[in-house]
Order: sequence, then structure tokens, then C-alpha cells
Amino acid sequence: MSEKRYRIESVLAQIGSIEEPVTGAVNYPIYQATAFRHPRLGQSTGFDYSRTKSPTRAVLEEAAAALESGDAGFACSSGMAALQIVFTLFASGDHLIVSLDLYGGTYRLLERVLSKYGVTASYVDTNDLSALEDARQPNTKAIFIETPTNPLMMITDIRAVSQWARDHGLLTIVDNTLLTPFFQRPIELGADIVVHSATKYLGGHNDVLAGLIVSKGKELSEEIAFLHNSIGAVLGPTDSYQLMRGMKTLALRMERHQSNALAIAKYLQNHPQITEVFYPGLPDHPGYEIQNTQSSGNTGIFSFRVSDSRYVDPVLRHLKLIAFAESLGGVESLMTYPAVQTHADIPAEVRDAVGVDDRLLRFSVGIEHADDLIQDLEQALAAARAEVEGGSKNE
Repeated sequence: MSEKRYRIESVLAQIGSIEEPVTGAVNYPIYQATAFRHPRLGQSTGFDYSRTKSPTRAVLEEAAAALESGDAGFACSSGMAALQIVFTLFASGDHLIVSLDLYGGTYRLLERVLSKYGVTASYVDTNDLSALEDARQPNTKAIFIETPTNPLMMITDIRAVSQWARDHGLLTIVDNTLLTPFFQRPIELGADIVVHSATKYLGGHNDVLAGLIVSKGKELSEEIAFLHNSIGAVLGPTDSYQLMRGMKTLALRMERHQSNALAIAKYLQNHPQITEVFYPGLPDHPGYEIQNTQSSGNTGIFSFRVSDSRYVDPVLRHLKLIAFAESLGGVESLMTYPAVQTHADIPAEVRDAVGVDDRLLRFSVGIEHADDLIQDLEQALAAARAEVEGGSKNE
């Protein structure tokens, strides 16, 4: 469904529902085939070998491109596979400017894999145009943005940075995992490429591993298509089906994630054991105004800092409804300790400089009732305080 006259809620709900021409199935079938018959020599049905193109994946890719207002979509075997394909656009000697507060897996890919092939990166506050200018080198080819960032929820002005990049002949790549096209569409703001860990909000149920790339422009799209096929990190038909099924309810889920996260962030702001809450939906967040100009809503993930690092372990142990687990974006609420989990591959001195310290917890707020989640946090924080205070008295 790519009809622009329909609102995004309708487009999402109808993914794959009108593309099946034979039976009219409202759920697009899983075509498990890896090979397809040729009608005759020199002719093709449009499908030859599933690594290059498969029917179920093609419907997903068309939907992704339409949702992000791009020209082409590419479904990959994971979010990291999507990043690998995008970063393979660059060659030895090329330089990238990258968001300072960055997902640890992206940092690991840049510093421990791509660096072996001569691709270098500088990490800066991408909302500071003077810092971007200072970081720009003659060999700089692109700027890579997370907005909001993971886990500190820093916001970048996509319009301003995309214009700056265009003025200097650079590509703008935006990781849109945390907001999804339901709330933010970076290509409409000037970006060239959007990437998603579709495992997260797009899939939404913690049951499918996937990545998406959406590109704007014929030449760029053709180059990514070549890399997607050549590298072969493509999404299989069953996973493509599962991802489309999850995306059909994205609008409903994102609205609930957002409302729950805002309610809980406000609660934690006033909690005596919490010193800071990082959520762009709060009016005192430094990126609040920019966020409101480029996005129609907020994500369901935020981070907060406890007043004493000794609270971290007992809080995580005493959670009952909320799961202590990595990942984010699913219907179930998850809490993560970034310093030793999602961001463990980032050197300690870099983490500390950014603010990913030993008191920071990241909360992926699910779609449970907000009051139940608040109650779970309240009892876990109370149990942590009792343990710490009891231990201090016994010392």
C-alpha cells in the first residue's frame, strides 16, 4: 500500500492485503521458494533467485519504502546487517561523522570491523553544526545520526544537519529505530538513507530478527540493491511475513508505548531515588522543541539515573512485571543496564564522557497498564533502598 491519500495508520493496517492477485488473500502468503521457473529463455517473472528478490520480501520492502517516503526498501537479516550493507557504500580512506551517544553495536561495527578496511569515524554531538564543521575532513563522505540516541535520548535537528551535509556533498544516514516512520520520517526532512533495527518497534513482539534500509534517489538505491544482493544478508520469507504482521499494529502500539513512557517518566522525575530522567517527551528535555518540530510523537524508551549505583543490582533483581533483558520495542516492558550490556563494547572512558555510567538504567516501556508498571518500579526501588540501607547499617 503506497497510496499517499491514505493516512499512515491505514497504510500500516493494509500492508500486503491487496498485493496477492490470484486468491485475494488479505495476508500475503509466505513464498518459501528459493528458485523460480523462467517462462522461456531471456524471460523472467521478476523473480529468479530468492537472495536477489523474493515475493514475500518484496511486499515488505515496498511497504517500508512507502512508509518512509523513500524510493527503495531493503529487508535484511538483522539491524546490524542493514548497517553493514549501508557502511559498505564506503571504501578505504573514507571518513564518517557519527552521533556521539551511539548504540554499542554500531560503535563495535565501526571500530572493530570497518576500521580494518580503512574506514574511520569521528564521534560528535550531531546537533552542533560547529562541531560537525570541525570534524569534517577532505575525505568525509557521510554523517550518521541516531535521533533520539540510545540510551541518552539526545535529539538532532535532521533538517539542519541534512542541509549542512548536502551543502558539503555528504550523505545523511539516520537510524530511525526508536521513533519508526509512524512518528518520524527522516527522508521527508532531507536524509538520504534510513535504517531500522526492525527487530524492535516495527516487529514489536520480540519474536523476529530483522533490519530495514530505505533509500532516496535512483543511483543510491541501485548501489544499495547491488550490495544487498552481493552481501546476501537478506530477510527470509517467514521472517518477512512476521515483520509485516507486526507492522500492521504499529500505530496502536506506538501510541500506547508513548503514553506509558510519558506517564512513567513523569513519575520517576519526582522519585527521591532518581536524579535524572532522559526522555524527549518531557518539556525540560533539551531536545524537546526540536523533537516537536520534526516528529509527531515520542518513543517508548527512555533512560534514568539512580542516585546510588548500589541500587542497580537490587532494582533489577526485584522487578516482577518488567523483565531484566536486552533489546527494546516489544509489547513487553524490558529494563537494561547499558554500561555492561548494550554499550559494553564502548570503552569506559568514552561511555563516561557521554554519560553512560554505572547509575544509568534504560527502560523499554511496553504496552502493559502504566499503573502496573509504576507499581513494579515502586516496589523494586523500595526493595533496593531497603537492601542498601540495611547493608550500610551492618557495615
